[in-house]
Amino acid sequence: MGFPSRTVLAVSLAAGYLASSGKLLPWVSLGFVSAFAAAWAVQFFAWAVWVVLVYPKFFSPLRHLPQPDGGSWLLGQFPKISRMPMGAPALEWINTIPNYGLIRYLGLFNQERLLIASPKALAEVLVTKNYDFKKSDEFRHFLGRLLGIGLLLAEGDEHKKQRKSLMPAFAFRHIKELYPVFWDKARESVQVITDKILSGTATDQKGTGVIEVGSFASRVALDIIGVAALGRDFGALKDPSNELNQSYMTLFEPSREPRILIALSMLIPLRLFTALPLKRNIEISNASRFVRSTCAALISEKKQKLVGKERVDIDILSVALESGGFADENLVDQLMTFLAAGHETTASSMTWAIYLLAKHTDVQARLRAEIRQNLPPITGNSAISSTEIDSLPYLNAVCNEVLRYFSPVASTSRVTACDTSIQGQFVPKGTPIFLAPWAVNKSVAIWGSDAGEFNPERWMPKFDGDKRAASGGATTNYAFLTFLHGPRSCIGQSFAKAEFACLLAAWVGRFSFELHNEADRDESKIDIKGGITSKPAHGMHVQTTLLDGW
Repeated sequence: MGFPSRTVLAVSLAAGYLASSGKLLPWVSLGFVSAFAAAWAVQFFAWAVWVVLVYPKFFSPLRHLPQPDGGSWLLGQFPKISRMPMGAPALEWINTIPNYGLIRYLGLFNQERLLIASPKALAEVLVTKNYDFKKSDEFRHFLGRLLGIGLLLAEGDEHKKQRKSLMPAFAFRHIKELYPVFWDKARESVQVITDKILSGTATDQKGTGVIEVGSFASRVALDIIGVAALGRDFGALKDPSNELNQSYMTLFEPSREPRILIALSMLIPLRLFTALPLKRNIEISNASRFVRSTCAALISEKKQKLVGKERVDIDILSVALESGGFADENLVDQLMTFLAAGHETTASSMTWAIYLLAKHTDVQARLRAEIRQNLPPITGNSAISSTEIDSLPYLNAVCNEVLRYFSPVASTSRVTACDTSIQGQFVPKGTPIFLAPWAVNKSVAIWGSDAGEFNPERWMPKFDGDKRAASGGATTNYAFLTFLHGPRSCIGQSFAKAEFACLLAAWVGRFSFELHNEADRDESKIDIKGGITSKPAHGMHVQTTLLDGW
């Protein structure tokens, strides 16, 4: 419920004029500025009391919904939300508060939020009524600085148009053609890590060293998205100091800034806050400007190739240009979205995958055995096909379980674009709606009593024709929220899963991973922060041993 600034301004101006002219209160002598300030202050105070104390407590149509106990009388659940990893409070609430699909909680200054908790409620928000819910202007502005206003942030008819134009680039057949690209880069990343270990800069003993997983994962993912999406090898694996890699390290530095800024946006316009000459704002602006100029240069190169009737590449940019559905500036936004979201989510997935395998060494050993038995040695020059990767049941089970257990995007939000309803409950226009993959993916009501356990076995068939294995044993598609569902589902889902499988196969086949810090075995003690994705604030360091024989 935003501050009605225009109405308040008009009333204050009128009050200032009438008071200063003596027509409002003839016996009171006030100048225009004093009268204006007084009128504005009185209205602001009345609005604040209504919004913070009266409406949410006594008049909101959502006040009777299930909600968490406790919280501050003024700040709601914000203190808890701000100190916990993104998605963690939602996970607690979804498993402890009896509900029929909606959980109401109060944010900063008692602003109402709705957490969507059941498959039926998710189906309404994501599919049957999906265009009743949009990303808030504040959310779009914040992410737009990092991603550009591409497909991820487009709304309504514009979103439909962009998605339709981009669908050919993410078609099933096209993704299959990219597996060799994924594997070549995976092999290169293995060699880079090997050189790092053997060089002695990360070595504790011969063939063993400590590496920070996130750095290598981010660099290889950036190179993959560069080749597969733009037709350009950025060389981040070979040169981690290159400007593009450094720009993304700046943009995605783990912090709690996103939640704090969105929370404060009800008091301070986010556009004003992000325009202030603060160090972080300047860093983001400079990094974003460089990424945008890089994308624009790549588009220019590709267009020249098309004009010259050179061979058309299979990367996403070439397909998008051929579609003719994008102006150059909008295509820049699309490339920024693919570059940022595409490589950052894969880097997060790889980071958590290696952590979980280092923690569950039995799963790691079984996965390695399957990889070495069915894939050609990574030290050779053999290429692989999509069939070889897709036919490894335990590899795909592990990938699915990692994506379930640690969804790269812990939480995302919407706001109601109009008065609507969810599960029969009236929801007013402007109500913030939260979707939390970290919570839904571990909901005991949906997944059963072992929802909080890392168990790839749930994705393995128990008998011939076991169809439940394809959904991890869950009885609904909405149990797995990592890529969302419906018209706003992740267009790059197949791309991301194929890339993830290739990288994980290469790394696990060649290296053995152990926790470097035993304290990390307790997940609750890992400091998790993030913006677009959630990841360890101080990196994930693991002891890595080079294995022979593959």
